[in-house]
Amino acid sequence: MKDLRPSRVRLGRGGDLEIRFRHNCFKHDEDLLVRYTGVSRFQSGVLGSCDPASLGDVILDEILPGPAGCTHELACRPGTLVVACRDLVAEWIPADCPDAVPRA
Repeated sequence: MKDLRPSRVRLGRGGDLEIRFRHNCFKHDEDLLVRYTGVSRFQSGVLGSCDPASLGDVILDEILPGPAGCTHELACRPGTLVVACRDLVAEWIPADCPDAVPRA
């Protein structure tokens, strides 16, 4: 997830949550969609903003076991995200990336 950027947070039914991470054309040509089920905690540490894009690029992420599932902790520039949930699923989503570097 390094160098992806949170771009959208969407609440779903029954305590579910989706976070879409925007690609970085120099490293990825797809976005990443993470779906969290059974969310018991969502914490965003962005000073002065509630826009997820203001979190900046992901520099570190960890999925840690918890009593009721797991926590997904993300350190970004200059903010943080923490999601405690029962489970999560990640999916790569095709994205328009006109600045992509051709791969050999």
